[in-house]
Amino acid sequence: MALISSDRQAITDLINMHGHLTDRGAFDRMDELFAPDAEFDLSDFGLGVRAGLAAMNDAIRAVEEHPVAHHVTNIVLTEGDDGTVNAISKGIGIGVNGHCGSVVYEDVLRAGPAGWRIIRRTIRPRRVPLHA
Repeated sequence: MALISSDRQAITDLINMHGHLTDRGAFDRMDELFAPDAEFDLSDFGLGVRAGLAAMNDAIRAVEEHPVAHHVTNIVLTEGDDGTVNAISKGIGIGVNGHCGSVVYEDVLRAGPAGWRIIRRTIRPRRVPLHA
């Protein structure tokens, strides 16, 4: 399958929408972004791997100091061998006190009847400078 420009735009829009929905607390709309049985690897945050939207929402609520603003940038898409698309992007979170943090999102997406959806998301925090 060749990844055409309309697919690239749809996937990029989907990844960008995550921050808007999360910052609004619109967790009931996460099915617009994620497959119902999506896996969420939050191991680097001590929350393990969760399966399904309800488990993802529980994990989000378990974070005590959740950012008040989520921004995504540097989205790069590559085709998988099985009709999936791999996406890597950077996330910047802004806390209520102005503290900033950075993560890397590693997503796997698949097209279905409802369009593109994330079927697996791994979130890796960036905590160590390059030459540390």
